[in-house]
Amino acid sequence: MRMKDRVALVTGAGGPMGMAVAKRFAEEGASLVITDISAARLAEGERAVAEAAGSAGKVVALRTNAMVRGEVEELVAAGRQKFGAIQILANIVGGYQGQHYEGPADLVHMTEARWDATMQLNLKPGFHLVQLLAPAMLEDGYGKILNISSINFAGEAGSADYGAAKAGVASLTRTLAMELAPHVNVNAIAPGIIRTRVLAMLGPENAEIYKERSLLKRLGEPTDIANTALFLCSDEGGYITGEILPVSGGIWPAL
Repeated sequence: MRMKDRVALVTGAGGPMGMAVAKRFAEEGASLVITDISAARLAEGERAVAEAAGSAGKVVALRTNAMVRGEVEELVAAGRQKFGAIQILANIVGGYQGQHYEGPADLVHMTEARWDATMQLNLKPGFHLVQLLAPAMLEDGYGKILNISSINFAGEAGSADYGAAKAGVASLTRTLAMELAPHVNVNAIAPGIIRTRVLAMLGPENAEIYKERSLLKRLGEPTDIANTALFLCSDEGGYITGEILPVSGGIWPAL
C-alpha cells in the first residue's frame, strides 16, 4: 500500500483523468479529498473512489469551482476537518472551458474571452491550492505536489492559449520545486492525447493524427496518467522534483 495513511486532494476528480488518479491513490491506501465543478460528475467520481477505497468514509467530496478562492478555502477546510493534514496535492483540473472553445484558432482570430478562460482554468487553481496547502507541508517537512502540463507547452498552431497556459504550469512547477525544497516534491506530467473531454473537442481527425505520431501507435488512457501520478506522489518518487514528465507514447515537446 504505497499511500497508506496519506491524505491526497485531487481536483478535476469528476473527469476521466482526475477520477483515474483519485481511484489509483485510493487503491493504494490514501484517504481522498476530491472536487469537480460539476456536481453530477463529482458524484460519479465519489462512487468510483469509495469503491476503490473500500469505504465511503475515506472520501470527502465537495463541488468546487477551483478558480474561486473562497470555494477552495472551504474545500481545504472540509478535508482537514475530516482527515487532518493533507500531504498530497494532485492538481488535475485544466484544459479548455467548453463554452469558450470552438476548435483550433490562430491567435489573431482568438477571442479574449477564450484566452482569459483558458489561463484561468489552467493556472488559477494551482495558485490557490499551493498557497493554502504548502505552508502546512513545509511545517510538517513532507509534501507532494503534482500538476498537469501538456506536450503542447512548447507551442502548437491553433492552440496558443492552451500552450501558453501549460507552459505556465511547467514554469510554476519548476519554480515551486525550488521554493518549497527540500521537503516538498513538486512535479508535473505532460500528457499526450489522453481519452478525455479534450480529445472529444479535438475531433476524430486530429485524434488520428496524434495516434500516428505516437511511437506506440495508440492514444493514452487515463490510467496511464494515474499510474505515473502514483509513482511521483508516493515515496518511490522521492528523489524526483522539478521535472516535467511527458506521458505521451513517445511524442516529445518540440518547437
